[in-house]
Amino acid sequence: VQLVESGGNLVQPGGSLRLSCAASGFTFSTYHMRWYRQAPGKERELVAAIASVGDSTDYADSVRGRFTISRDNAKNTTYLQMNRLISEDTAVYYCNAKRWYLSQEYNYWGQGTQVTVSS
Repeated sequence: VQLVESGGNLVQPGGSLRLSCAASGFTFSTYHMRWYRQAPGKERELVAAIASVGDSTDYADSVRGRFTISRDNAKNTTYLQMNRLISEDTAVYYCNAKRWYLSQEYNYWGQGTQVTVSS
């Protein structure tokens, strides 16, 4: 099982980035996908979530209206489009895949990608 994030970078305030998370080793289309982030000295927080078939999304209040989560089940990839970035968005962003089957939780994490918002 692998989740590989990419797309993190240094960007100026007001700029945009698109993160990608490529999945392999499991049936991607059956998993709910989430993006989390962790800033230095802070706990990991949920940023955005998308259901397995992509028909439902949810966002943290701090990013709603600026970030968009999406997925392409044919490419086993989920995305996080981040617009109007602010310094508070600086963090390591992690991709997470989760499903429940027969009362068992299956939960996978990527290694993270650094996003730095600074002028």
